[in-house]
Amino acid sequence: MEKLEKTLEEWKQMLDPEQYNVCRLKATERPFTGKYNSTKTDGVYHCICCNEALFDSTTKFDSGCGWPSFYAPIEGSAVVEVRDVSHGMIRTEVVCAKCDAHLGHVFPDGPEPTGLRYCINSVCLDLVPREA
Repeated sequence: MEKLEKTLEEWKQMLDPEQYNVCRLKATERPFTGKYNSTKTDGVYHCICCNEALFDSTTKFDSGCGWPSFYAPIEGSAVVEVRDVSHGMIRTEVVCAKCDAHLGHVFPDGPEPTGLRYCINSVCLDLVPREA
């Protein structure tokens, strides 16, 4: 996959302020406020920054954490996991493999078959519904 690289100024011009803060500055949207937290629409979630397919709705589940949760990315190479030691914790950050957008974090408390919970900010995603 070819990397998409832009300057912070280019991202700032392309994204709205919340998207920029979360995707490029690693902020977090408030829990239970994201547009995809409760969405049940069948489709594919794409990166808001580069349109790369990241998660399929068939792997989405209601974790009750306040953010959309998935038990696996659409394919192993769609996202990259990075050690995150910010905020006095050790976590695993999830970023888009194509453009390095911050998406959220992954935790080892999800359902089978993976046992993982990819906790992703709605503002980082664009849901493309599957055609019936």
